[in-house]
Amino acid sequence: MAMARRRATYEDLVDLPENVVGEIIEGELYTSPRAASPHAFATSALNQDLSPVSRLPGGARGPGGWWILHEPEFHFGADILVPDLAGWRQSRMPRVPDVAYFELAPDWACEVVSPSTGRLDRVRKMPVYAREGVEALWIVDPATRTIEVYRLIEARWVVARTVGGDVTTEIEPFEGVEFEVGRWWLGGGDERA
Repeated sequence: MAMARRRATYEDLVDLPENVVGEIIEGELYTSPRAASPHAFATSALNQDLSPVSRLPGGARGPGGWWILHEPEFHFGADILVPDLAGWRQSRMPRVPDVAYFELAPDWACEVVSPSTGRLDRVRKMPVYAREGVEALWIVDPATRTIEVYRLIEARWVVARTVGGDVTTEIEPFEGVEFEVGRWWLGGGDERA
C-alpha cells in the first residue's frame, strides 16, 4: 500500500533557505534556486523597460496605468505562486495594498524560464494562472532569446505572438510602449530573429 504524501504548507515555504524560491501547487512543494545571471539579467532589464507603464496614467514618461511588481507572492486557495513579474491594471487595483501576499490575480504575469524552471512554469503554473483568470502571460526564455505571448481566451491559453532576437516592438498588453527586446539578453542583442 502506497503511503499518502503530506501536503505542503506555508510553513514549509517559510522554512526554506533564503537562496531558494518555494511555491506550492496542488499540495506539492516546488523549490528553485535563485536565478543564474541570464535569468536575473532578463528580469532586471524587463522590469526597467516596464517603468513607462508602471506609473499613474497621463504622465510625461509613459502611458502608465499599471502596477508592476517583482516576484509578488500569490495565494490562490491552497496554491502559492511566485512569478518573476506581475502587473495589475490600476483600474482594477487602484492602489497597491500593504500585504505579504496577494489574493487578487494579476492582469499580466511573466515567467522568465531557466533550464530548471521551464517545465514547472509551463506545465504546472500556466494552468493555475488560467484558472485564476490572468488575462496575459509572457514566457521569456533567455537561452533561446524568445518571448511567448499568451492571451487567455475562454479559460484557455492562446499564443498571441512570439517575439525573438533583437527587435524593437510593442508587446501586448502594454500598448504604447516599444520594447528593445535585445536589451533583455545577457551579452547584448542578437540579430537572429
